[in-house]
Amino acid sequence: MDKNKNRPVYLNLFKIRLPVGGMLSILHRATGALLVLLLPFALYILDASLRDPAAYADMAARLASLEGRIAILITVWVFAQHFFSGVRHLLLDVGIGDDKPAARRNAWLAFAASGVVAVLTGACLWNS
Repeated sequence: MDKNKNRPVYLNLFKIRLPVGGMLSILHRATGALLVLLLPFALYILDASLRDPAAYADMAARLASLEGRIAILITVWVFAQHFFSGVRHLLLDVGIGDDKPAARRNAWLAFAASGVVAVLTGACLWNS
């Protein structure tokens, strides 16, 4: 029992500095949970757009509005982030890039790839 005296009483998660791989791992879990939570809304949009031509036009107008474009952009970024993080985790599972420098580089590449997808999506959304 005496050896546990130096242990912290609580963990302040805001003071812990995670490496980039740890942040990517947590973000991978959070984006996965968010995608599951967004699934009913995606099914509602699909159902509403398939009712009749007027409902399709209404849903298309909603998605073309500023709020709709922002929602599409966020959803695409979440999906891209989850996808690239998942690919990185799969590569780590089979032993590719599991040394420290390569793992750190691949984590930054996953962040950068999702950012590029988001920027390209935003450019396509605002130019149309």
